[in-house]
Amino acid sequence: MTSMRNAETFYHGTKADLAPGDLIAAGYASNYGRRRPAAYVYLSATLEASIWGAELAVGAGSERIYIVEPTGPIEDDPNLTDKKFPGNPTRSYRTRYPLRIVGEVRGWIGHTPEQLKTMRESIANLERQGIEAIED
Repeated sequence: MTSMRNAETFYHGTKADLAPGDLIAAGYASNYGRRRPAAYVYLSATLEASIWGAELAVGAGSERIYIVEPTGPIEDDPNLTDKKFPGNPTRSYRTRYPLRIVGEVRGWIGHTPEQLKTMRESIANLERQGIEAIED
C-alpha cells in the first residue's frame, strides 16, 4: 500500500454525473467486464489513463473526468502494473476507500474514433477469451 501523496493530483474517468464533495466508493457495478460489484475504486495520476476510463466506461452518460482525493491508502493497479506496462508508467492505482471529488477537468481531448475502435476490439477479444479487464 502507498500512503496518499499530498502533492500529486489524481483523476477518475467515468460517465457518472457527480459533484464536488461526492464520494466514489467500491461496491457498485464495475464499468468493465461482467459488471460485478467492484472491490476497488480506480484512480490515476495521469490524465491520459483517466481519459481512457471515461471513454470506455459503460452507460449513456457524458464522459467526465473528476479530480479526486483518496480518503485512505492507495496501491498500484495490478491490472496494468507489470502485466501490461512494466513498472507503473500510467501511474494507475486502486483503493478500497472512497475517493472524494474535488473538481472536474473540462475541455479535455479524447482519443480518435480509430483508437477507440481498436481498444474496444481488444477488450472484446479478451472477453471472448474469458479474461476480465479488472481482476480483484
